[in-house]
Amino acid sequence: MTTIDLNADLGEGFGRWRLTEDEQLLSVVTSANVACGFHAGDAATMRRVCELAVARGVTIGAQVSYRDLAGFGRRAMEVPAAELTAEVAYQIGALEVFARAAGARVAYVKPHGALYNRVVHDEEQAGAVIDGVLLADPALPVLGLPGSRLLALAEKAGLPAVPEAFADRAYTDEGTLLPRSQGGAVVSDPEAVVRRSVGLVRSGTVIAHSGARVRVRARSLCLHGDTPGAVELARQVRARLVATGVRLEAFA
Repeated sequence: MTTIDLNADLGEGFGRWRLTEDEQLLSVVTSANVACGFHAGDAATMRRVCELAVARGVTIGAQVSYRDLAGFGRRAMEVPAAELTAEVAYQIGALEVFARAAGARVAYVKPHGALYNRVVHDEEQAGAVIDGVLLADPALPVLGLPGSRLLALAEKAGLPAVPEAFADRAYTDEGTLLPRSQGGAVVSDPEAVVRRSVGLVRSGTVIAHSGARVRVRARSLCLHGDTPGAVELARQVRARLVATGVRLEAFA
C-alpha cells in the first residue's frame, strides 16, 4: 500500500492575529510544521498548537525561518552562516520546550519561505541550517525539496532526509517551485489541487507550469494552511487519497 504523510504550516499567527485554522487542520494532517517565532508564531501560539497536535496524535515539526516577522519569512535576506546556525537551533529549542510540556518532542525540521527556497541551491545557507539542526538534536529528520542541497547535506551529516511535494504550488521543469512573484505560482482551483495530490502520491509526477510532466519523489505532501479555504481543501485531498487506497502516516 502506498503511504504518504500530510503536513501543513501551522501556528502562523502573532498575538491577537491568526492566519491558519490550526484546530481544524490538525484533524486532517499527520504532521504539523509549527512556526517558531521568526516568521510567525509566539510563545502562547506554539504552546497551544503543540497541545492540540498531541491531543490529535499529530507529529510536531519545527518550521524554522529567517528572522522576518514583517515579511512573513518570504523576503530574501543575507544572514551570516554562523548567525543562521544559531537562529535555527534557537527556534528548534523554543518549540521543544512546548512540545515536551505537551507530552511529545520536536520530531523533524522544515525551513520556511525564503529560507526553504534558498537552501535548494545555496550550499552555505543549507549547511548553516544543517549545522543548526545538529546543534539542537543530531538525530532530527529534515524535510525539504527533492534534489536540494539541504537534503544532500542532511544525508551527508547522517540526518534522515525526507523529500516533500506541494499540492498547491506550480513546479518548474527542473522540479523546483515556481517563484511566488510569477503568475500561476499558487494553484487555486480545488479540483486541480486534489488531482495533483493524487498524481504526486500515486505516480510520483506532476505537470509543471510549462506543461511538461516532472518526476517528484516525495514521502510527505504539503498542504498550505494560509490559502483561502485551506481546511476544506485539505479535507478533500485527504478523502481522495484515502479513496484511492493511500495510507496516511507521519514519516517521523
